[in-house]
Amino acid sequence: MGPLASLRVVEFSGLGPGPLAGQLLADLGAQVIVIDRKAAPANPADINRRGKKSVVLDLKSPGGVEAAQRLIETADILIEGFRPGVMERLGLGPDDCPKRLIYGRMTGWGQSGPWAQVAGHDINYLAMTGALQAMGHADRPPAPPLNLVADFGGGSMFLIFGLLAAVIERGISGKGQVVDAAMVDGVPAMMGLIHGMLAQGQWSTARQANWLDGGAPYYRCYECADGGYISVGALEPQFFAQLVQLAGLPPEDTHSQNDPDSWPRKHALYAQVFATRTRDEWAATFATSDACVAPVLTFPEAAAHPVNSARDVFYSDQGVTQAAPAPRFGRSLPDRPQAPAAQGAHSFEVLHALGYSHAELDALAQSGAIGPI
Repeated sequence: MGPLASLRVVEFSGLGPGPLAGQLLADLGAQVIVIDRKAAPANPADINRRGKKSVVLDLKSPGGVEAAQRLIETADILIEGFRPGVMERLGLGPDDCPKRLIYGRMTGWGQSGPWAQVAGHDINYLAMTGALQAMGHADRPPAPPLNLVADFGGGSMFLIFGLLAAVIERGISGKGQVVDAAMVDGVPAMMGLIHGMLAQGQWSTARQANWLDGGAPYYRCYECADGGYISVGALEPQFFAQLVQLAGLPPEDTHSQNDPDSWPRKHALYAQVFATRTRDEWAATFATSDACVAPVLTFPEAAAHPVNSARDVFYSDQGVTQAAPAPRFGRSLPDRPQAPAAQGAHSFEVLHALGYSHAELDALAQSGAIGPI
């Protein structure tokens, strides 16, 4: 079930963007088999493993490498997130794989360049692309936006984009190829709007001095009487007019919406106004308007909110609240993902399907080349 049901993916276990990419492919029906290093019990909270199968292979043993090669031969896509050269040293690099395989490589700095072998994390990739400098309060250090922007935005999403683009191209050429997805490539690719405004002198490199970074009084969060927060995003003049009317702000403010000289005064005034009611009182005031105002919810509140409930955005499995597969499809409807399985839970099943006999599997297990069966 699902639009990707025809795809078979081999994922080498790792952290962050690679596992999320595999999960999202599995959510839409792809058969994803993870090659793990060691066995471990099932963990319902390891959401990135949902819908996947797992085999445990010792890739330092000839038997384990051979099993991996045989598994890869059946795959459409491979996903790995090691430092450049690791897969080659294992004998599992692109040149060791079938020519029709789409070989997805996920790194922070890319497969080449002076920092290709250097460790890093989301915050570092954001820092090196210019994105982090623009985030946060003007009088404080830059604030990392969790690990959503580099790991998952510039990483997972661009890896998936590249993999599926290569699948389409293979349908024409019949050939696979390497997809080199680097977070320092993906993050700038999402910044076309900002780069364009910089080029036109419409964006300041100072934090909180622009219309999308909290500098504008109509695009920021305000504290309410109960300590909760309300988000305001009234960018367009007609939406800002509704904000002014419903919040009881000075009507003349609609004539100076984009005058930066007026922003400090408006910041102070709007903060005073929003502090007069609770978050939920303001949410009720704006609920049916186009003022672009919404309450800032906690994770549990978000899962229970009627707007999200109406679309079944979240569901609970074994006590773990998580997002439903996205996006939605009108015809190719994916099943609800299966809960994460134990690492190594499918070693016998998957390898037996590749042609290994029971005796061969027993011998591999005795040698430690494969995990528990």
